[in-house]
Amino acid sequence: MHQHSSNSPKQPQQMPLGGFLIDAQGREIPITEAMIQQACSELEKALQQSTQRK
Repeated sequence: MHQHSSNSPKQPQQMPLGGFLIDAQGREIPITEAMIQQACSELEKALQQSTQRK
């Protein structure tokens, strides 16, 4: 019988980071690393656009 270690490459990529969003129906949506990375990317793009306008 083969056991998987905790460092298995088949771990879920979308692990909750401890926070949740509440949608319009009142459901809790876990905040994932991908969501945070997307938000940071959008902020970086907005910052670059605002500095180009000056």
